[in-house]
Amino acid sequence: MGNPTSAGSPAIEVHELTKTYAGGVEAVRGVTFAVERGEVFGVLGPNGAGKSTTVGMLTATVAPTSGHARLAGFDVSADPINARKVSAVVFQESVVDRPLSGRHNLALHARLWGLSRTDTQRRIADVIDAFALGEFIDRPVDTYSSGQRRRLEVARALLSEPDVLFLDEPTIGLDPRIRHELLDLIAGLRSRSGMSVLLTTHYLDEAEELCDRVAILHDGRIAALQSPSALLAAIGREVLELRIEADGHSVLQALQQHGVAPQGTFAVGSTVYVPLNTETDAEVAQTVTDLGFATQAVSTRRPTLDDVYLQLTGSSLAN
Repeated sequence: MGNPTSAGSPAIEVHELTKTYAGGVEAVRGVTFAVERGEVFGVLGPNGAGKSTTVGMLTATVAPTSGHARLAGFDVSADPINARKVSAVVFQESVVDRPLSGRHNLALHARLWGLSRTDTQRRIADVIDAFALGEFIDRPVDTYSSGQRRRLEVARALLSEPDVLFLDEPTIGLDPRIRHELLDLIAGLRSRSGMSVLLTTHYLDEAEELCDRVAILHDGRIAALQSPSALLAAIGREVLELRIEADGHSVLQALQQHGVAPQGTFAVGSTVYVPLNTETDAEVAQTVTDLGFATQAVSTRRPTLDDVYLQLTGSSLAN
């Protein structure tokens, strides 16, 4: 199989991709981005933002309404077989055969990919070691915990040694301890030479911990695309959160008129969020009091990606 692109081309290229379902539901509306080789790229957004539909179109399981996408140079719609050969996906829903052992699941997957007996044995041994599957690999999968099953699914996806790995909400439904264990394993994937990872999530810490860049998806469109650190830096070093006994937008306007609402200040409902770059929290809070607004709660904290999403869309990302 010849790759039609040079080694320096993006691993994923998406241009004006759209998907409209029956009934006129627009799930994805003109999404454009590129993922470089070796990059961990996050698609961040709440449930219903269009994340899974985007992954579906990139993995040739959902037909796009318009636009195009390429994986390692192969057009996903025009050449889906080769696009699938250079990629692998871990979907939200489990797709392993639970009555079979973990090892049998891996062997079946290797057979489907046409791996030789030697390559199958070597690669299965590699992923068993990398994902610490040895203690339970020969047990039926229906005896696995949810975390063990998820580790097996990621390991299985890596058997084909893909250029591009899609992880669609890989930690959803896991308890916090198991979730963080899996995140540590996923973080180690960047050591695999040249492999690009596209991760969809609505967990803020996953995006901050794992991703080189994130695309924030809102209502089927990309609202922002930068590194997590750059997105957070645009908010400020700290955020003052003021819950007011009034409409937040009226308080915001008053603060702007008095010069204590720096760029990036925004309001959602009765809460005002003020980046603290020059003013102190005490100075801003005192101005609010001097203006005659009563506060219900005042807190200062580090900014999060949810603040970025709130600022961009007026709704919360964490849900």
